[in-house]
Amino acid sequence: MFYDTNDLRNDEIMLLLQSTCDAQPEKDWLPAYYFDICLLDGTKIGYCDLRIGHNHKTYIGGNIGYGIDEAYRGHHYASKACKLLFTLAKKHELSYLLITCDPENMASSKTCQLTGGKYIETADIPQDHEMFTEGKRKVMIYRFDM
Repeated sequence: MFYDTNDLRNDEIMLLLQSTCDAQPEKDWLPAYYFDICLLDGTKIGYCDLRIGHNHKTYIGGNIGYGIDEAYRGHHYASKACKLLFTLAKKHELSYLLITCDPENMASSKTCQLTGGKYIETADIPQDHEMFTEGKRKVMIYRFDM
């Protein structure tokens, strides 16, 4: 079940729902929401997504993914978007979320820290995970208690 997302906004940004995806158990994919991150005037500045639930893939890939267009970096928009996604996660009664990032991506690591994440570990990506086939080998894992 997917919830209405029209309330995902603050005094700077809003999350505009682009699509949802039902669970795909054959791929171990969880249900997910996909958003554009926009300024209040509608200017798209990035994207984010929220995967609902937990399994071995979200431990490595995380529940939340995000990216901010280069021209808009440095304003903590990713952190602000994550906090809006936390509101949606609570509607789904998730007690915690994971966000993972490449150990070399210091900006993403700082976003996790700024947003209140607790560093869990730097983990090896298993060979059967999609991220491994993309050439990634390690992720930093942060936990966010709801």
